[in-house]
Amino acid sequence: MTLAILAFVAGMLTVLSPCILPVLPFVFARHDRPFVQGQLPLLAGLATSFALVASLGAVAGAWAVQLNLVGRWIALAALALFAASLLSSRLAAWWSAPLVRAGARLAATQDSRSWRGALLLGLATGLIWTPCAGPVLGLVLSTAALAGPGVHTSWLLLSYGAGAAVALGLGLRMGARPLAALKARLLPGAAGRRAAGVAMLAAVAAVATGLDTAVLARSTAPGAAGLEAGLLQRVLPQAHAEQPQPSRLPVESTRANLEGGTQWLNGAPQSIPALRGKVVLVNFWTYSCVNCLRTLPYVKAWAQKYADRGLVVVGVHTPEFAFEKETGHVQRALRDLQIGYPVVQDNGYRIWRNFGNQYWPALYFIDAQGRVRHHQFGEGGYAASERVIEELLREAGSPAPDSAAPQVQADTRGLGLAADAATLRSPETYLGYEKGSAPRVAGGIVTDQPAPYQPAALQTNSWSLAGTWTLRPEYVEGAEAGGRLAVRFQARDANLVLGRADAAGPLRFRLTLDGQPPGADHGADVDAEGNGVVDATRLYQLVRQGGAVKARTVEIRFLDAGARGYAFTFG
Repeated sequence: MTLAILAFVAGMLTVLSPCILPVLPFVFARHDRPFVQGQLPLLAGLATSFALVASLGAVAGAWAVQLNLVGRWIALAALALFAASLLSSRLAAWWSAPLVRAGARLAATQDSRSWRGALLLGLATGLIWTPCAGPVLGLVLSTAALAGPGVHTSWLLLSYGAGAAVALGLGLRMGARPLAALKARLLPGAAGRRAAGVAMLAAVAAVATGLDTAVLARSTAPGAAGLEAGLLQRVLPQAHAEQPQPSRLPVESTRANLEGGTQWLNGAPQSIPALRGKVVLVNFWTYSCVNCLRTLPYVKAWAQKYADRGLVVVGVHTPEFAFEKETGHVQRALRDLQIGYPVVQDNGYRIWRNFGNQYWPALYFIDAQGRVRHHQFGEGGYAASERVIEELLREAGSPAPDSAAPQVQADTRGLGLAADAATLRSPETYLGYEKGSAPRVAGGIVTDQPAPYQPAALQTNSWSLAGTWTLRPEYVEGAEAGGRLAVRFQARDANLVLGRADAAGPLRFRLTLDGQPPGADHGADVDAEGNGVVDATRLYQLVRQGGAVKARTVEIRFLDAGARGYAFTFG
């Protein structure tokens, strides 16, 4: 009961905040109606629809969010119809046609005393009303999300909405006579109706385009927020201690959206609205990208360390190559990489475009209100990223540990080890003719059909073919056993994205480094004698040098036909 009373009082304080402004034109449109027939039904409808929609949003999934969006547009259309009918009696008469009888009835209530029209107007207004997310409403919504659907959840939200409605009703009662006198003197009769119609249309346009939230987001309401914080401190001191703390991180975007993915793996579909109250880390990656693989150890460590404090990690797998679109390949990669958090396949790049992303990997840090507050493009910045996570968790009210915990110690063995920037002199090299450089071979090259090739002398950061190969847009494919693929590079590590033709089984290969078995410089997917097997389409670590780094030539001879080479990467 204490929290319900507190929510009611906080709702009343909403009238002191700028977020109430978009509602006022619709509320004042009924100021000259009798209270029981005009104002009371409108305010009751506003509080009721807000409580219903807010409770759904707090405890339900993405379907409720979509339902609310549809309802908002229907409500905006109805309000626009009401406002336009105030501007034009001809329009109101036109809307009385049988196919739109419901809209005509809503418009006709301007000149009737029926309470039904006011209630419908209030219900529509409640669908577009977004109250200020003050400390009390944040506590109410967090309680609702944790408690789940039920009478208690709806009662708290209805108390908040009722408080706002009562405050608006009192304001209407106190201001009814001055407003009526002003309207009679300056805007009598039809002019007053037109002015009300213009104000309502302007409010509809502002809400529909998001202008209201953009403007109000820049506004502050220290009075209302301060009063709410004071109430929390006096009535619920333990709750006040867990309230969000201000952060220095800027708001980079309010358009974070996980909708549009192809398929969700490792769990149920996630949505930013349904994750309100949680801090969310969105990781754009793809499983054959070496930069992504070097970032993953930190992402996994953060997911484990901060899960109990409210961090949710979501992987967005946006493929670079066609083979990365296959669900079976991604599922195998998740098992091999031991990724347990939810991952969505973004084969159509829809989530990629939602974020305006351009990089692999890319990390987006989203606060408890669904806003992007920080990003990290590419490798590195791990200490700073972890500080951002901790700051957003503190801001969301997550209790800090008893003692300062050290930064995560990520397992960076194998492909997870960061590149040696001091010795790295070779860039990523694509082999397909669509994005790659041409191989150094004697004579010309032929695309999309098998052709024999003889290698030419290699210079640093060039590659060659020997034997019969087919050059494709994304890869080169060995048409016979014994084909060779070579590259000259300067880096500690040499990796190759390798696969096999659809009908091919495991493919054997043998690697040499400057013409000799690699010995101690062999990579994780090759033994000291240079033997390896292509058992899946993925990134293979061929070389990891332990001594001084210098320009080297690595050559792979495939003992079976059907090998596909996509790209060399280095580290």
